[in-house]
Amino acid sequence: MTSAVHSKPAILLVHGAWHGAWCWEKLVPELTALGWRVATVDLPSASADPDNTAGMYDDALAVRACLDGIEGPVTVLAHSYGGLPATEAAVGVPKVSRLVYLSAFQLEEGDSLAGQSGGQLPSGDSGTLPAPDDPYTYFYADAAQEDADRAAERLVLQTVKSVSEPLTAAAWKTVASSYIVCEKDAVLPPVLQEAMAARADRSYRLPSSHSPFLSMPAELARLITADAHR
Repeated sequence: MTSAVHSKPAILLVHGAWHGAWCWEKLVPELTALGWRVATVDLPSASADPDNTAGMYDDALAVRACLDGIEGPVTVLAHSYGGLPATEAAVGVPKVSRLVYLSAFQLEEGDSLAGQSGGQLPSGDSGTLPAPDDPYTYFYADAAQEDADRAAERLVLQTVKSVSEPLTAAAWKTVASSYIVCEKDAVLPPVLQEAMAARADRSYRLPSSHSPFLSMPAELARLITADAHR
């Protein structure tokens, strides 16, 4: 790899529950065009296997393994549930220069997704959760129908264990962080996002539903890039 490539900023994209690295397919070329080196990760807790028992800590190990393979300072952008393994994985990793939470869970150590759900999510070491019955409304309300259809067809199961395991540390307390509030989000109400965004060093807003990487990838890529240049 040449020094010219090394001079480009690096970003690792961490997807949310029920999704996979495929969800970034419209955002990756936008970031690449703006000069980023882009890496993605498939979290093991999201799988079509109903017997899957991978948890949040397994996801964090997968994120950490990806970070180990990236040279230079790295921005980690996490979406939704992905905020937990990203927060866990970035602890004590000097090369992580910034955490970006995209309508993501920016939580305190000791917190889990199940613990934050008010009893709406089960907890335990086994079992899986299906995606919402209406992913169009929850995830892709402002995406093009073709993109929404393609994404909905690829959703998989999410393990109960992943939403049950609590953070052991919170990387955002030692790593600079930004939060992007999605103003039309039906999964994480903006008021909840804003409460978590108060933990970040700075925050931004997009007039999008839960998945701006599908509905407005160019705008999202420009925002990520502008934030990195501040």
